[in-house]
Amino acid sequence: MTNHTVDTDFFLMEVSDRKQLQVLQGFLFLLIYLVSLIGNLFIIMLVTVDQCLHAPIYFFLKNLSFLDVCFISVTVPKLILSSFSHRSTISFPGCVCQVLFVVYFVVSEKSLLTAISYDRYVATCHPLHYDAIMNRVVCVQIVAASWLFGTLLRGLYSHRTFSLSFCGSRNVPEFFCDVPSLLKISCSKIHIIIDISVIFGITCGFFS
Repeated sequence: MTNHTVDTDFFLMEVSDRKQLQVLQGFLFLLIYLVSLIGNLFIIMLVTVDQCLHAPIYFFLKNLSFLDVCFISVTVPKLILSSFSHRSTISFPGCVCQVLFVVYFVVSEKSLLTAISYDRYVATCHPLHYDAIMNRVVCVQIVAASWLFGTLLRGLYSHRTFSLSFCGSRNVPEFFCDVPSLLKISCSKIHIIIDISVIFGITCGFFS
């Protein structure tokens, strides 16, 4: 099915119709974004520079901070810009990119948090074998697997997300684009692949 909605814009939800409150919201989210950005970048820099923090747990923490920076940078800057410009529109390609990158970074973060839990399990229950089990090669493989797993689930979503048709409302009932919101306003009735992807993602979340 050919998608005829690529050149259309969507309208994201607004916190308030009053321009003064939108500006206040923009400054609030800008402050939160900068604090989160600086905090995570500081963790990355500190773990990289300090030789005492080159243990596996801090290696995972550095990668988690990097994922946090990427994750918040997908949606929050657009929200801040919309608040200051009083225009809550987003193009279809931009909306799809938000969906794909949000899914990617959420899945990768969850996988990495599982790896951190496993690292703590090994450190607590097998302290004498910790260095042998959690060596650098294993840590790099675990992080790479987390990123690849996010890519896999993102691929499942993109298979049908790009082909959704929108013949009615363009008002996305959310502050950013996500799969449930797009399905609500889509006139495409068949989206089995996306449903399967959602079920698969939820299952993996509970398994983690």
